[in-house]
Amino acid sequence: MTDDRFRNSKELWEKDILEPVLKRFPERKTAFRTGSGAPIERVYFPEQPGESYLVKEGFPGQYPFTRGVQPTMYRGRFWTMRQYAGFGTAEESNKRYRYLLDQGQTGLSVAFDLPTQIGYDSDHPLCVGEIGKVGVAIDSLADMELLFKDIPLGEVSTSMTINAPASVLLAMYIAVAEKQDVTADRLRGTIQNDILKEYMARGTYIFPPKHSMRLITDIFRFCSSVVPRWNTISISGYHIREAGSSAAQELAFTVADGIAYVEAAIAAGLEVDAFAPRLSFFFNAHNDLLEEVAKFRAARRIWARIMRNHFKAKNPKSQMLRFHTQTGGSTLTAQQPDNNIVRVAVQTLAAVLGGTQSLHTNSRDEALSLPTEDAVRIALRTQQIIANESGVTGTIDPLAGSYYVESLTDSIERKVDGYLQKIASMGGMVTAIEEGYPQNEIQEAAYCSQKDIENGESIVVGVNSYKISEPPPGSLLKVDSSVGDSQMRKLAEIREERNAEAVTAALDSLAISAGSTDNLMPPIMDCVRSYATLGEICGVLRKVFGEYRPNTVL
Repeated sequence: MTDDRFRNSKELWEKDILEPVLKRFPERKTAFRTGSGAPIERVYFPEQPGESYLVKEGFPGQYPFTRGVQPTMYRGRFWTMRQYAGFGTAEESNKRYRYLLDQGQTGLSVAFDLPTQIGYDSDHPLCVGEIGKVGVAIDSLADMELLFKDIPLGEVSTSMTINAPASVLLAMYIAVAEKQDVTADRLRGTIQNDILKEYMARGTYIFPPKHSMRLITDIFRFCSSVVPRWNTISISGYHIREAGSSAAQELAFTVADGIAYVEAAIAAGLEVDAFAPRLSFFFNAHNDLLEEVAKFRAARRIWARIMRNHFKAKNPKSQMLRFHTQTGGSTLTAQQPDNNIVRVAVQTLAAVLGGTQSLHTNSRDEALSLPTEDAVRIALRTQQIIANESGVTGTIDPLAGSYYVESLTDSIERKVDGYLQKIASMGGMVTAIEEGYPQNEIQEAAYCSQKDIENGESIVVGVNSYKISEPPPGSLLKVDSSVGDSQMRKLAEIREERNAEAVTAALDSLAISAGSTDNLMPPIMDCVRSYATLGEICGVLRKVFGEYRPNTVL
């Protein structure tokens, strides 16, 4: 590539991409200098860019987005610091949220208990012993009101890790905002809403794939006009990685899921640029720092190419892969749990060097229990120290140009392309999941990884090497079994106090809409506002749609 071509491209980027952003959103008011006082440039480039540079790396905030989705990245503002939290009752979780906001967290991230995740009320017989254990129990709008009490929804960004009943929880969130006099167009946040990964890696599904995809596309359509600032799906590789996949498999299967959602939305009559700007992704950060950085860089490049070339998206925001990251829960150990603080710091650095838009850091005690306040604070401080003290946020994509990182980025891209071609040849991701292809690939990778740990080829400090004798852990957070009794009492009171006729009418209307091609979000909103419960709403949809029964994959 000639110097003139690179210089002209750089000048166009500065004029058309960078300058408009700087006028609207100036960079942070700080001296961008090293610890020794040397000035730090916004972004660094090769002294002699090769022919492939503009194609493969380019400029931040511009296709192919390898170097980041914003032209100023963390010089403009840091990523959103979220701590995934929720346990017991809505009142208990509300206290934890307000504590985290007081400690400097900049966004909420809600964990729901297992009954909520699979669309059952707390008094369902299957829910005994599970209420409030792995997240907060939400049965009706009344619980959601308590969950966000004294938290101004017009001012915070909220992520909700909910999939099969995502439409119902989103409706509840909008209804709570209405009660706070916050209009839906002011709401910012994300629902995970990624059902395909549930079929292959996690298991909290309710409905068959066809009907689940309908609910997702209905949310796309509804939010594009009613909640335009909301991220309508977080296409999740996190749980794929937690199930044992490799980095390349995590990225490949996540991108394949994303392709399936875009295809479903287009088949439902939506224009790609009408919904694609609100798609977001969710990735895992593991311990191999440089491989993880390369994975994130490759992810942006792959998605940009697919959206522009395959789906013909014209809006640059449709081509951007924006993502949330969570540090690797499966890497945490019950042995020597303080070691987990170091693991999380390494993983946090990988996410930041890889250009994440938001981040959750796991706590040191999560291999043993729900995190205590002290552990959560250390996890949040890990993000704050890297943001403010490490120096890595002063320049964009600081590892670009590393022979190793660029080679890893290219290698992961090739592996992902191979998987995508295989899945396309099978007829797409839904068919591949039905045939068990990604499940088998993940299981094989998990088996190989565990075998390496057991035979000592992979070292896990404190587990198969550097072991010590240690006392049983103390001061763990446990959810009392009385939470279930309390939740069922509240549920009974809601059913007694609400307008039963209004509830019946709303549920009947939902059943009619479910049997038609109507968008289901408006009738779900009506059900929620009448204080119909999560279980009642999902029960209506179960009757119309049926339930998914997986084929066993061995």
